[in-house]
Amino acid sequence: MAAVRTKGEMLRHRLSIISLLVILALFLAPIFWITATAFKPRNLATTVPPTVFFQPEFSPFVKLMTKRSQLRSAPTAEVYNAAPWWEQTVFDGGEKVVRSGKGEVQLSGFPSRFLNSLIIAITSTVLAVGMGTITAYGFSRFKVAGEDDWLFFILSTRMLPPVVVAIPMFLMYRVVGLNDTHLGLIILYTAFNLSFSVWLMKGFIDEIPKEYEDAALVDGYTRMQAFFRIVLPEAATGIAATAVFCFITAWNEYAFALIMTNKRAQTAPPFIPSQVGSGLPDWTVIAAGTFLFLVPVAIFTFLLRNHLLRGMSFGAIRK
Repeated sequence: MAAVRTKGEMLRHRLSIISLLVILALFLAPIFWITATAFKPRNLATTVPPTVFFQPEFSPFVKLMTKRSQLRSAPTAEVYNAAPWWEQTVFDGGEKVVRSGKGEVQLSGFPSRFLNSLIIAITSTVLAVGMGTITAYGFSRFKVAGEDDWLFFILSTRMLPPVVVAIPMFLMYRVVGLNDTHLGLIILYTAFNLSFSVWLMKGFIDEIPKEYEDAALVDGYTRMQAFFRIVLPEAATGIAATAVFCFITAWNEYAFALIMTNKRAQTAPPFIPSQVGSGLPDWTVIAAGTFLFLVPVAIFTFLLRNHLLRGMSFGAIRK
């Protein structure tokens, strides 16, 4: 028979649900605000009180992706009607899209910065998780002289704030020619995430029984074959959880991306605030860039949600 809840238990259950909804609303409020601002007309972005209901438009995203200049005079009806719909939205805001001599639309710096973020974050995440998993496997399965000291040394690389080592790294990178390069940021983000990856993956691999590998070795597998065919599948949840955290760290990093890059390898975080400019800022464009910047992280986390939830609780319950 199902247990009958007392009035006190029902009250506590309802209060718990209400508390969770309040906390959820507090966490989602900034995301809702950014998303709403990204689709607002410019004149509604800073109204007091805030405008909640409005006609959504895509002009902020068009402005984000293209170079623009102020209109000195209104376009003629012929020019306005001949323009595509997205360019008409820019005309409506008192601006025009900058075109080359051949009539091609000039893109802003955001698409290239967004692509740089994808390349650098994905590559550094793969390298950090890959090397961290192999290193963690070595510490977990073999006796290493001074293991505790080595693990503490690896952890100590995360103790200093990144901004403390930013100037020395900038000087070293300038000497070896890695300033404003994809490789330079990939090395930095990989090194920064590697210690976190080693410590997290060691905890997951420690929970995998060694008997699985012993049985594989008895069956004729080599140590590497046992690692790839036995350990990695069992550690998939841990790898997914580690990859999510490493990707988010590399994706959101601001200080190194601002100091170490200028144009060619600059990522999206330093570029988005630069759109404030001078005079009256267009907050809808900044919100549009922030909204697009959130999408890859949300998609990546959503795709790995099942592994992430299992990975966070892996090893919490022992048989």
